[in-house]
Amino acid sequence: MGWLSKFLGKKEVSVSLEDYSSLAVDFHSHLIPGIDDGVKTVEESVQVVESLIQLGFKKIITTPHVVTDGYNNSNETILQGRDLVREALAKKNISISFDASAEYYVDETLLPKIKAKSLLPLFKNYVLIELSYVQPPLSVTSYIYELKTHGYNVILAHPERYPFYYRKDVSAYEEIRDLGVFFQMNLGSLCGVYGKGAQQAAEMLVDAEMIDFVATDIHNMKLIPAFTKALELPYVCKIVEHENLLNKQLL
Repeated sequence: MGWLSKFLGKKEVSVSLEDYSSLAVDFHSHLIPGIDDGVKTVEESVQVVESLIQLGFKKIITTPHVVTDGYNNSNETILQGRDLVREALAKKNISISFDASAEYYVDETLLPKIKAKSLLPLFKNYVLIELSYVQPPLSVTSYIYELKTHGYNVILAHPERYPFYYRKDVSAYEEIRDLGVFFQMNLGSLCGVYGKGAQQAAEMLVDAEMIDFVATDIHNMKLIPAFTKALELPYVCKIVEHENLLNKQLL
């Protein structure tokens, strides 16, 4: 594996993985039926969960969108949906820790939730946020400041997917990281499912050791074959086995 070690860095990594058990926790997905652009039925939820278990995940924290003009979900609708999926899993004797948080879209309606400390955390005080794909909010820095001031740890969902951060270097990402923000990469980005730009940005961030968490961001069964095939991709092997990855903190 000498050539692979030289290509990927000092530490040798596996040429392929058996599964994603070293990640343990998948905390970005859309598995509550009917409340966002994810699964449509509870049967589909169960099917995806079963597939994630087969891929080695031991805990799932699903994260419906919270977007005012699209998916205006509340803590109540999310937790009710979580309980519905839990009941369906229990009926089928499927044993896995299944919880729920949210993926919060950064816009003007987020600020009142921050100040009220009413956000639904992933774990302790971690919250997942996402930005517009068109342009970053003009006051993204102030939102991050407010989140941190109110005691939240901020995880930015899929930074590799925002076209306005694509550059030949990591300087744009460093500006966000310097604010104390954690980065969560989508597995699918390294598979090319979001396009070449996202894949190149993902590989750049892996090489720069700027990824803190990895998740599936799965919406339905369509990505399962890609995740299975990805177990043989060098960059997937590198990031999944990285010693500084923080997924297991969410167990």
